[in-house]
Amino acid sequence: MAGGITGITNLKLLSPSPCPCLSSHGSSSHSSKPFLVSFRPFPVSSRRPTFPKIFAFSSNDIKVGSNIEVDGFPWRVIEFLHVKPGKGAAYVRTTLRNYVTGNTVEKTFRAGSKIEETDIFKETKQFTYKDGSQFVFMDLTTYEEFRLNETDVGDKTKWLKEGMDCNLLFWKGKVIDFELPITVKLTVVDVDPGVRGDTAQGGSKPATLDTGAVVSVPLFIERGEEILVDTRTGQYMSRA
Repeated sequence: MAGGITGITNLKLLSPSPCPCLSSHGSSSHSSKPFLVSFRPFPVSSRRPTFPKIFAFSSNDIKVGSNIEVDGFPWRVIEFLHVKPGKGAAYVRTTLRNYVTGNTVEKTFRAGSKIEETDIFKETKQFTYKDGSQFVFMDLTTYEEFRLNETDVGDKTKWLKEGMDCNLLFWKGKVIDFELPITVKLTVVDVDPGVRGDTAQGGSKPATLDTGAVVSVPLFIERGEEILVDTRTGQYMSRA
């Protein structure tokens, strides 16, 4: 390219006939030769195009499960209540859980006030093994590992089993939490034998599972059986 300027494209334009307006002396010398016009093409970007948000999130849009950012931290809305007093301005009372620290707080927002949504996304990873006090999750496509500490996993460890697919939650490029499957299949490793005739009366007994969790199961469940458990409630659902 002429002059070594990157991004400049030259087009050769030919005039089919003399143009008097190009010469004050009526000469066609200006129009009988090709001339060059330079222009800079639009830049090509590999990024996904961005568009302005048409919908503005406010306190009136809060609902259970909303992810918002307050004081530089990501929070999940656990509970909310819209309050319209007889006197004074309406407001929204919320209970929030901090994704990073796990703390739960109550916070009140003025009705209609602007709130910043936080960009949290989920990706499915497999829990592969425990390394000391860390739980290692792996992306089965890229084999990249993600680690969570025992404090991050908390009580969820009693339902977590190697080879289980979970949803990792990412915020600003780091893992801040994970979600268990709603239903998990676990094995009974210890349970008292049921008494004959008790099954007709219903009833239940404690059973220890292979993850260490203890749940109440029907009297007919025996050691070695696989059962389904609801991780939200910790309750027995059925035989697997």
